Amino acid sequence: MTSMRAILFLIIIVIFNACSKDEVKKSIVKEKSLDLQVQEAYKEGMEALEGNDVIYAAKKFNEAETLFPQSEWAPKSALMAAYSYYVQDYYSDAIAELIRFISVYPSHKDLDYVHYLLGVCYFEQIVDEKKDLQSIKNAKTKFLFVLNKYPKTEYALDAEFKLNLINDILASKEMYIGRYYFEKKKWIAAIRRFRTVIDEYDTTVYTPEALHRLVEVHYTIGLIDEAEKYAQLLGYNYASSEWYENSYSLFNKTYEKKRKSKLENTKKKSRNIIKKFKSLLE
Repeated sequence: MTSMRAILFLIIIVIFNACSKDEVKKSIVKEKSLDLQVQEAYKEGMEALEGNDVIYAAKKFNEAETLFPQSEWAPKSALMAAYSYYVQDYYSDAIAELIRFISVYPSHKDLDYVHYLLGVCYFEQIVDEKKDLQSIKNAKTKFLFVLNKYPKTEYALDAEFKLNLINDILASKEMYIGRYYFEKKKWIAAIRRFRTVIDEYDTTVYTPEALHRLVEVHYTIGLIDEAEKYAQLLGYNYASSEWYENSYSLFNKTYEKKRKSKLENTKKKSRNIIKKFKSLLE
C-alpha cells in the first residue's frame, strides 16, 4: 500500500512537472507572438505614414501601444501616433496624444521633444493675433518650459526663436489697441497698453514706437515732465530712430520746419547733380 502511494505521488509530480513545462513553453510562444504583433502593427503604421494615410497610421501606432504597454515599443508608438496627426495638421488630435504621452510616460528620454512638439502644435495654429490669443499663450508657456527645462538641447534654440516671434505678435496687438485708445482720446487705457510693450516686450521692434507714443500721450494731456522722461529714455536707447525724431519735434516746434527745409534742400541738390550729369552726356 505504501509503495502504491509512493508510485502515485511520483506520477503526480511527473504530470505537474510536464504541465508546468508546457505552460512555460506556451507562455514564451505567446510572448514572442505578442511582441511580433506589436512590431507588425508598428511597421504597418510607418508604411501608412509614409503613404500619407495618417489616420490609419495613428490607429496602427495606438494598436501597437495597446497590445504590449510594457514593451519598449509602447512609448515609441504613442509618440509616432502624435507625430502622424501633426504632419497633416490635425493639431487637436496631436495635442491630445502628446498630453497623454506626458501623463503616461513622465520619465521618458524623449520628453524634451514631446514638450517642444506640443509647443509647435500651438504655435502653428496662430493665424490672427486678435483671434488666436489662447494658442499664443499656450505656445509661449510651452516654449518657455522647454527653454528653462532643457536649455542645452537643439529644441531650446528654436523655442527661443519662436518666443521672440510670439513676443512680436503680442507687442503688435498691444500697440494696435493702444493706438485705437489714443485716437479715441482714452488716455489712461492707451498709456497702459504702451507701458505693457516697454515693460513686457522691450526686446521687440515695437519698443521705440511705444516710447514715442508715451511721450505723445503725456505731452497731449499736459504732463510735460513725464513726456520728457520718456523722450530721454527714447533718445538714450534709440537716438537714430524716426520715433526719436518724432518725439523731439513735439518739444521743438521749429525742428520739423528745419527738418523739412533740410530735406527739400537735399532734394534740390540731387536734382541739380542729375541735371549737370545729363548735360555732360549731351
